[in-house]
Order: sequence, then structure tokens, then C-alpha cells
Amino acid sequence: MTAKRFDLVLKGGTALTPSGRQETDVGIIDGKIVAVGPLSTADAANVIDCAGLHVLPGVIDSQVHFREPGATHKEDLASGSAAAAAGGVTAFFEMPNTSPLTITAESIDDKLDRASGRSWTDYAFYVGGSAANIPTLKELETKQGICGVKIFMGASTGDLLSPDDDTIRGILQAGKRVVAVHAEDNDRLQERAHLVADGAPVTMHPEWRDVEVCLRATQRVLRLAEETRRRVHVLHITTGEEMALLGRHKHIASVETTPQHLTLSAPDDYERIGSRAQMNPPIRDAEQREALWRAVEAGIVDVIGSDHAPHTLEEKARPYPQSPSGMTGVQTLPTIMLDHVNAGRLTLERFVDLTSAGPARIFRIAGKGRIAVGYDADFTIVDMKADREITDSWIKSKAGWTPFDGKRVTAWPIATIVRGNPVMREDELLGDPIGQQVSFQETL
Repeated sequence: MTAKRFDLVLKGGTALTPSGRQETDVGIIDGKIVAVGPLSTADAANVIDCAGLHVLPGVIDSQVHFREPGATHKEDLASGSAAAAAGGVTAFFEMPNTSPLTITAESIDDKLDRASGRSWTDYAFYVGGSAANIPTLKELETKQGICGVKIFMGASTGDLLSPDDDTIRGILQAGKRVVAVHAEDNDRLQERAHLVADGAPVTMHPEWRDVEVCLRATQRVLRLAEETRRRVHVLHITTGEEMALLGRHKHIASVETTPQHLTLSAPDDYERIGSRAQMNPPIRDAEQREALWRAVEAGIVDVIGSDHAPHTLEEKARPYPQSPSGMTGVQTLPTIMLDHVNAGRLTLERFVDLTSAGPARIFRIAGKGRIAVGYDADFTIVDMKADREITDSWIKSKAGWTPFDGKRVTAWPIATIVRGNPVMREDELLGDPIGQQVSFQETL
């Protein structure tokens, strides 16, 4: 093994491998892992000294909104992927609620073309499920670069809003790949919206106390998933009631929650940072936050996604409820969750399960998600002892802000490596964008 000339050797780090933590070396050739073990005499074109650092499988953020095409004043694929790389994320899955919507072969191809040569990390896209494209969904979901189907049951508009059972049932019957679901009850959302006066403080965000908004929708989607025998991945779960329900349906449903729902709480953070804390589903109270942590500990949660959904600070400063819902998150996902690791809320192994192995399992990613021979050489290299402050100035999103501005964390991304290519070291992006389409076992 040591007679080979490696393109890159990661030297002396603590690697999180399928066999556990190992102080070891990792050898890479042609973008693939070819050796995990002692490589002290290896010949290598490039060596990164990882002594004192943890070498993790590359973090995969399976829920981002990068706004392109459409609202590119807030974000685009270049800036969003730069934020991902800066934070230690090696691949992202981007949502279909762009303009135009990602619901046709032409719109999918357009996004793939836009990402080519501009994305700093690897990428895939969801195809939106809607009444308009049910007849073609079975074909669309098998296109290269598609990670799955996305249903919006609430908090969306136009052809992407699927509020009724017949539409959802039709989407679930049209194909076989995993269907990601934004589960909020649209009728109840509309009822609650009328209760908030223009200019009301954001602490009146009407849904943060209203568990039924999400619980009703989650109950419906699980009933329809059982009826159609279709796998669903229920996104950004915010309540203990939903977690308990989902824990009884693991045979058909996987579960995501977000760093912000595990970290922020109402009403304190609404009062502290105002509309920066506004998103859908909403940040809830500390009791619900603790219920999410219990679900993480119990193994109900499969994936952590950022739900990165940027708006400009000017837009967020509008009087509530004209202020839009959504916040940045892709860049802060690793450091926020690793800070929780240091605080004892989860183990480093569980972090890897939630951010690498989990997405690979749920979306059936080909060749990513673990540090093992034959897998893509994607790594998130972190200093678990680094004491840093998250600031708006660090954020590479076009939006230029984070709800975690001013928060001190212990743990920081030191390097991001995508298929053997270092794309970030010590907060600096390196070289040119080299991202490629993520491959999936179901579309090989």
C-alpha cells in the first residue's frame, strides 16, 4: 500500500470511521479513499497535517434554498455553495421553490447547468411534486442530479402548494424515490395569519404556540404514505408531539430536524434577535426544544438539515408579518452541532450519523457518507477545541447575516475537502469551484 503515490494524505488525525475513532492516516487517489491506516512512508503529492484535529466524513446538508434562478439578490448557487464550503459542508441538496419552479425536465437541466463550474461543493436538486407534474414525476425523479421529490403542504405558493389529499396521494403514487415533505396544515396557517395585525411584534409569530399546525399535516402525510406505501422524509420537525408520532412510523418515514430548532427558543430569541428568528415551521419554546433533543437521543431523528433560506436584512426588517420567514444556516450547521457535541448533548459519532451516514442512507447516495476505502474523499476536518465567535462578517451567503451572530462556540471547521480537493482551509476558500453532481444508487 505504501508503495503507491497518493494525491493526498491526511496525516495523523482522529478519523471517524465505520470501525470507530482511529488516530490514523487516510490516503486519496483520483478523488477516492484508497487507504485508511499508517502511511508514514507514503509518497504523496500533498500532505495535510491533521494532528490534534478530527477528520469527519464530509457533512451533507440535505435541505437548502439557494434561490437560483429567481431571487438571486438573496443567494445564488455560487454564494450558497461558498457558504457551505466555508462551514465544512461538502455537498448540498437544493429545494425546488425557485422561479421558475423546479418541476419540469427543462427547469432541472437549467439548474444543473447553472451549478456546473460554479458550485464549490457537490450538489443535487429536488424536483417539486405538484398537481401539474404528476404525469411526468416518475420520469423526472430518475434524472441524474435529482435527490428526491419535495412536497409543500403549506407555506408555499402556486403549483408547488399541495394542500389536499388527492394531490398528495397522486404525487406519492407517481414513483418510488424518497419524498421529502414540508408538513404544515395550509388551512390552519391561513386561519392563524388573519389573527396577526400589521406591525405586530415578531413575538406574535402565530404558530410557535400552535402545535396543531404541524401535527395535523404530519398525521395526514403518514396516513397517505401508509396508504400508498411510499417512503417519506418529514422535514424540520419542531414538536415533541410530532416526534412521538413519527417514532411509531419509522418503517415508512424518516425524520429531520434543524440546528436552529435545537438551539434557539421562543419567546426569548424572538425578543433578542427579532425577525432573524422568524422561519417556517417556527422556533418554538424551550420545552419543545428539549423534546427534540430527546428524539435525537432516542434515535428518532435521522438527519440534521439546515433549511438555509436567506433573505436580506432589509427584507427581514419589514414590520411583522410582512417580514419573510427564513434564515441562513448552511455555513453554521457543523459548528453549531459540534458545539452541542462539546456540551454533551450528543456524541461525535451521532453527529456523523446525522450529517453524513444519515443522508447517505435516506437518499441512497452512491459512494458518500463514510470514511472507508472506495468512497469519495469528502472530509470535514474540525478542531474540536477551537473557541471561536460566529459573526455576520464570517458568513459568505449573499444575505450576509446569521441568527447566531455573536455566539461563542467550541469547535470550528478547519478544512473542507471535496473528492480529494481542499476547497477551504482556515476560513479561506481555495482554487476554483469544482463541485459535481451527487450520484444516487437508484439512478446509476
